[in-house]
Amino acid sequence: MKKIDIHLHLTLQQYPKTDTMFLSSAAQMLPHLEELGIEQGIVLSSGEQENEQIQHKMLTSAIEKAQTKIEGNNFGIRKNLLEYDQVMNDQREIIYAERMRVLNGENMRDVIFKMITDRVESCVDTCISSELPKEEWDLNELNQLLTDIIPLEPVNAADVDSVKNNKELKHLLKERAVKLYEAKETEFPEPEQFRELERVVLLKVIDRKWMDHIDDMEQLRQGVGLQAYGQRDPLVEYKMSGYEMFDEMTQNIREETVRLLFHIKIEQKVEREQQAQITGTNKDDSLQKGPVKRENAKVYPNDPCPCGSGKKYKNCCGRKA
Repeated sequence: MKKIDIHLHLTLQQYPKTDTMFLSSAAQMLPHLEELGIEQGIVLSSGEQENEQIQHKMLTSAIEKAQTKIEGNNFGIRKNLLEYDQVMNDQREIIYAERMRVLNGENMRDVIFKMITDRVESCVDTCISSELPKEEWDLNELNQLLTDIIPLEPVNAADVDSVKNNKELKHLLKERAVKLYEAKETEFPEPEQFRELERVVLLKVIDRKWMDHIDDMEQLRQGVGLQAYGQRDPLVEYKMSGYEMFDEMTQNIREETVRLLFHIKIEQKVEREQQAQITGTNKDDSLQKGPVKRENAKVYPNDPCPCGSGKKYKNCCGRKA
């Protein structure tokens, strides 16, 4: 079935860097007709010749307004993209500053101690409220959360009786955790070796968690536009969710670093054992073998036979051999 468009209009085009307009030719419209599957068409004349210049103040004003609107839309898109990127830039500055401290070889001992005490406080606050009496403290949940990261002795009823409130319990557990970490330091012959281990572990954990966070933020950015259907600003939702994810990432960095440092073990250097040396055998080595030498000279086939028959060796004794 043929498609025929009997109502075609020549499009207006503008000379570069001028306000002068001209009508495009019918030949320039053919590719557009082919894309639409239109096989025939009738061009209605508007009274102007092809490529004829059109100059009109109203037309020029309309074009300028359209260009201004398009440029404004493009500016808004670029500005929106920059605001999205600024969220990641703020987070990147925090992470890179922490990485730079590690790379510069700073002593991270105080940072690790802060991570340990923060973990203790977080576990106690999660499981034990300051308003609850000691009889209602959930020690099982506390031990499960705490010992998974810091291998302390489980909190028992005697520990609960020795404190008055959860604040004193925090202080007690902090002292135990710090002493346990100091005991871990003594396992290394040189303190600087453990300091270097702290930097290596912290750097690896930061890099791994940061790369995962970048992927998660990219997934969030691709789907946050759907928030507009719920009458919510996607940019605001992206910022709020992004900072929540960043806080969760930093918390995971602290927990993973503390857990690795507490559970790390020194591997003894394996040295190859000396093999047993041969001290003696029943073999008599006094007679060493040497090359076997012939007692008599070699007799070739055409030489006279050694028996004295006068015949050649091959026709005499050599035949018997």
